[in-house]
Amino acid sequence: MSKLSDTVKALINASHARPGYTPSSAGVQTALTRFASDAAEKKVGLPAWVTLSTAVSATLNCPEAMTQIFHIANSTPTPSEQRTPVQNAELIREVGLKCISFNGIPRSINTLGAFRNNLPADVGSQLSRTPTRELTPSNLEQRKKDGLALWDSVYIGFERKLLDKLAHSHPDLPVHILNGHYSNLLSNPRDVPQPAKVGRVLTSLVAIACLRTQTGVGPQVVSHIFGLRKAYENGDAHAEGEEPVEGGAWLATEDGNIWILENVDKLVNVISGGEGTTFAPGLRPKL
Repeated sequence: MSKLSDTVKALINASHARPGYTPSSAGVQTALTRFASDAAEKKVGLPAWVTLSTAVSATLNCPEAMTQIFHIANSTPTPSEQRTPVQNAELIREVGLKCISFNGIPRSINTLGAFRNNLPADVGSQLSRTPTRELTPSNLEQRKKDGLALWDSVYIGFERKLLDKLAHSHPDLPVHILNGHYSNLLSNPRDVPQPAKVGRVLTSLVAIACLRTQTGVGPQVVSHIFGLRKAYENGDAHAEGEEPVEGGAWLATEDGNIWILENVDKLVNVISGGEGTTFAPGLRPKL
């Protein structure tokens, strides 16, 4: 097998290409703690604020922040639900997995790997090792139906028109979005025990946080803000199999939407050390 030359290696790892993780800057711990405290004051529960902050951190390629979220979650009182460190780790992992649908595969590979390696041994040893999304001849059609149902729930009122528009761009675009993402990742498998469930409402929070953090995709942020609202307006947040999300109904209001967007922006600014998103800013100028 051929080897990479020193020149190619140097170009790949050049600092202006930002080849590695985003380090967690000074002040992230304080900002995340403040975010968790503000969420509690707004009666927004742990799963919601952990989902939002994890999606921001994964989008920024910052697994150190994800580890900090894990430790803050473990020290946060949850009077309505007794949570364990393993539950919090599983929630962060599930959010990181669903980020694939909005950020692509590489950042989820890198951040989930680093997050897993940074967990305490006693927590890591208890994490699930059983896959839950394997497609089989017996579940394929149901998974496709569930994916289409989730799509319809998010985009109700425009659901078929939007599919037609996507197909006009490329005939396989809606096929991949529905079958590769909404069916097999964003919707949750039926009758399969999951160590952490990121349901209809939390999935909308993942979408909003990822897309807002990326920048440049305002139309998609709009779509998923409406998708969050529709989860409550049309009753999907309370559908069979959905777990209640503390503070979810408020997050779906005008004030809640503003709170989400403003706090995502604050976290982006702190985690990036004031440099803004790392998602697609282009190459840095060579110094």
